[in-house]
Amino acid sequence: MLLDELRTLLARHARPDWTTEIDGVLICRVEEPTPPSVSMTGTVMALIAQGAKHLALGERVYEYRAGQYLVTSVDLPVTGQFTEASRERPALGFGLMLQSSAIAETLLQAAPGAVQRSVTVPPGMVVSDAPDELLDAVVRLLRLLDHPPDIDVLAPLVKREILWRLITGDQGATIRQFGLADSNLSHIARAVRWIRENYAKSFRVEDLAQLIGMSTSAFYRHFQAVTAMSPIQFQKQIRLQEARLLLATHPKDVAGACYSVGYDSPSQFSREYRRLFGTSPSEDATRLHTSGAF
Repeated sequence: MLLDELRTLLARHARPDWTTEIDGVLICRVEEPTPPSVSMTGTVMALIAQGAKHLALGERVYEYRAGQYLVTSVDLPVTGQFTEASRERPALGFGLMLQSSAIAETLLQAAPGAVQRSVTVPPGMVVSDAPDELLDAVVRLLRLLDHPPDIDVLAPLVKREILWRLITGDQGATIRQFGLADSNLSHIARAVRWIRENYAKSFRVEDLAQLIGMSTSAFYRHFQAVTAMSPIQFQKQIRLQEARLLLATHPKDVAGACYSVGYDSPSQFSREYRRLFGTSPSEDATRLHTSGAF
C-alpha cells in the first residue's frame, strides 16, 4: 500500500530539524503527544501518514490524520498539537512548502478550460482525504532521497505533479486562488503580509482595505472567510506571538516586550497574553528561558 511505503520512507529520512535534501520538502517525526503550541503555518501542504494532529484557527478546529492532507494558502497564526503519537508508533508527516509563483506557472501550462475558476473566497486552511494519485506522487518524490544524484533533475518534475494534483483535487479552489495574482485570496494574503510586517502599528480597517483595493465590507468579509478572524484579532495574535519570542530571550523585560509589539497598556497586554498562552507573561518567560523551548 502507498501509505505503508510512505511511512517507511518518512521514518527512514526524518531528521530532528525536519529538513530534507529536497528544497521545500519537510518530514516530521513526533514520538509523543504534544501540548498545544502557537505558531505560524506558512503556506504549505502537509500530509499525515501516521498519527493525528489538531489545529485551531480562530474559532475553527481542524483535525487531520493518516491519509489526509491539509493546505494553508495564507501564513496563519494557529494553535496546534499532535494528539496521537508514541515511540512505538510515532506521528509521521510530509510537508511541501507552497509558492504562488510555482502554482501560477502550473496554471498557465494547463489547457484552456482544464481548471475551473472560483468566484468565492475559500478559507485559508482546508483538510481533505488524499487520493491515490497524490499519495503516489509524494511517495515517488521521497524515493528520490534514496538516490541523491536524481534529486536536482527529477524533484522539480514530481513537485509540479503534486501541485497539479492539488490544483485539480478537492481543495483546488484554495490552491488556484493562491496562484492567481488578482484573486480575492491574493489580496487578503497581501493584507496578511502587511499586518505581519507592521504588527506594532495601529491601523484602521478602512485604510488597509483601501491599500489592497477592496471595499471595507468586502475586505472584512473575505478576511474573516480566509483567516477565521477579524483584521484586528489577527494583529493581536501576531503581536502576542512576537512578544513571546522577545520574552524567551529577555525574560525580565515584560514591559519592554509589551511596548515593543505595540501595546500601550501593560494590564491589557498581560490579560490578552494569559488568554492566548494560558499563563502570565512573566511566568511564561521564566519557563521558556529555563526550559530552552526557543
